[in-house]
Amino acid sequence: MFGIHDLTLFIISGFLLNVMPGPDSLLIMSKSASHGWRAGSIASLGIGSGVFVHVLAAALGLSAILASSSTAFTVVKYIGAAYLAYIGVVALLQKSKTNSAAASQEKSLLTAPLSMRAVYWQGFLSNALNPKVALFFLAFVPQFINHDASSKALAFIILGLIFNFNSMLWCHFLAVSTSLANKRLKVSHTVSFWLNKMIGTLFIALGLKLALAAKN
Repeated sequence: MFGIHDLTLFIISGFLLNVMPGPDSLLIMSKSASHGWRAGSIASLGIGSGVFVHVLAAALGLSAILASSSTAFTVVKYIGAAYLAYIGVVALLQKSKTNSAAASQEKSLLTAPLSMRAVYWQGFLSNALNPKVALFFLAFVPQFINHDASSKALAFIILGLIFNFNSMLWCHFLAVSTSLANKRLKVSHTVSFWLNKMIGTLFIALGLKLALAAKN
């Protein structure tokens, strides 16, 4: 169908790749643990939207520019690395909640539309600005498309949609399970404070790793 082959293998491989920990999983877990499953799910939707950017770009051949141009790859890479580091710095600067009033105030702020939009855009930008994701789709998806397919772009988009759908299932499961685990463990404010510090440090490390990454 549409020149696609080994669809079952593609789905299984995509699922295993989604399960592997990375910046997306870390962002979802951090939002779910500190702000509840809704924030984690909204971050997931942002990440999924970022995936669509890479799928459409690769289908239209735009990602080939990143694969062939060192300058283009470097520019996008540094932008993405800077944004990951920014998320880390924000987490490091987040203060611990000291009383129930502060917790209630934070909860009301987090339910505001602007706050949720900010979470969405964090997920979107952290994924869309990662050139490694673009190169991943450019290298992984074509392996499941026949070389003589009548419409390779359409086949690419269909596989991208399947990959993203499965990814969203995993991401939302991760958001809900992280939130439930956090409630059961009843993490104290002190533990939450230092957890934010650890997560912030990890994001900065991921940003540095991306900045130092080669194209292949």
